[in-house]
Amino acid sequence: MMNLDPGPAPEGRKLSVAGREFHLIEMGEGAPLFLLHGGGPGCTAWSDFGVVARMFARNRRCIMPDLLQYGRSDKQVIQGPMWTYHAGMMVGLMDALGVERADFVCNSWGGTIALCLAAHYPDRVRSLVITGSMPVFYGPLAPLPEEGRRGRNARDVYYGGEGPTLEKMRALMARLEWHDASRIPETTVRMRYEQSLDEGEMALAARTDGPRGDWQDLTNELAKVACPTLFCWGLQDAFLTPDYPMMLTRMVQRGQLHILDAASHHLQEERPVHYHQIVQSFLDQPEDAR
Repeated sequence: MMNLDPGPAPEGRKLSVAGREFHLIEMGEGAPLFLLHGGGPGCTAWSDFGVVARMFARNRRCIMPDLLQYGRSDKQVIQGPMWTYHAGMMVGLMDALGVERADFVCNSWGGTIALCLAAHYPDRVRSLVITGSMPVFYGPLAPLPEEGRRGRNARDVYYGGEGPTLEKMRALMARLEWHDASRIPETTVRMRYEQSLDEGEMALAARTDGPRGDWQDLTNELAKVACPTLFCWGLQDAFLTPDYPMMLTRMVQRGQLHILDAASHHLQEERPVHYHQIVQSFLDQPEDAR
């Protein structure tokens, strides 16, 4: 059975962009591929993509930034529309790395950033792979679970009460991120838990004044996304059922959809071999044929 333990994170390096500091890990050589992680408590580039990044790095330059306010990147407050801000900072990071154009493979929070990036800076994005992201606040069939606040509510519960604990992290990942909780590596639970105790992340969680910026609905932006976009979704996603990415597939200009069974919100961690095969096949398609 596949080992799902990402192991210790490589040291990586820091890079300053417009007065803010990104931490990033790079692996492999080839065409640039950004891996953007999700927004759960304690998430980092390595916790979300450490296992599958080794597969992509066989023939790609994998660039794995900790998103701002996560991991070892800085924890300053964000003001104004959040996705527009993150998209602009991602362009700054690409410039700092000398990357003119890239593919983006993304989970949840990172995917919404990448969709906004592709809408506002189309020349910088070759293709997108999006998993579990929520760029709009409505679904095609019914209201979104907890009115689209399930992630924020889970964060409030995790940091509330007696504060973060290892057991609360294990329960959060089992309920919302993995389909088969018995397969969650204990090292990943501990990695996420220890990161969630970061002083800057604790301070952001304690604020009630919107330190992550203003929430944005990207309905208008999705219509501008012109690059090939694969929505790769878990059949048992606990946040957004498969009717939601089907709707997104029709909102962008060149959408595709793949539903992977026996997987929830973090399918790149839970089913990395299948995820890699699906995504690599998409990335390898001739650009004008996708």
